[in-house]
Amino acid sequence: MNLSAAERAYRDVKGRILSGSLAGGELISEGEVAAALGISRTPVREAFLRLETQGWMRLYPKRGALIVPVPTDEAEHVIGARHAVETAAVRALAHTDRSAIVESLRQSIARLESLAEAAEVDQFTIEDAGFHRLFVQAANNPLLSGFYDTLHDRQLRMTSTSVLRDKAQMERIIKHHNELTDLIEAGDTDGFAASLAAHLAAVHDLRRPPA
Repeated sequence: MNLSAAERAYRDVKGRILSGSLAGGELISEGEVAAALGISRTPVREAFLRLETQGWMRLYPKRGALIVPVPTDEAEHVIGARHAVETAAVRALAHTDRSAIVESLRQSIARLESLAEAAEVDQFTIEDAGFHRLFVQAANNPLLSGFYDTLHDRQLRMTSTSVLRDKAQMERIIKHHNELTDLIEAGDTDGFAASLAAHLAAVHDLRRPPA
């Protein structure tokens, strides 16, 4: 697939924002991105305008583009929404045959263990999001799944920021995922809701767990 220069610039910068390699509060310029990608500034400007519209950066003429940090209240809202959707999905699964989804979750955990051992933070973050999406999709509710997918980019950025701040988070995440999988397998929806709240609060350093 041949991407336009503007699309290449957009994907490159957004990817670095989501991975945490461009941190909130950092200032970048069109020239830096253009030079790195071997393109002119015009498509980079287009990409920056698109990213500003989506709320990922704020443009300052003649100074550059500021990467917008994740506001504390937004992080809490994202986690609250995730908790609501993920617990609803697991409640829907409680009276179904869960053997297939449990096996998929355990395979995801095995991949997370390999990625943690290799210190592959970007891929670990993607796999972490994939783990949670597995049981949301397994609930077979397209409205839940569709809404959950709108949180994906923010979910990646928040997890990347947390793991980059403290690499030991990877081992904690794996431990929590094992606990969550055991609770799904047992059909313990109340236990799952409580464990998920503690997991999300710990990973994202929230002042209080989601209700």
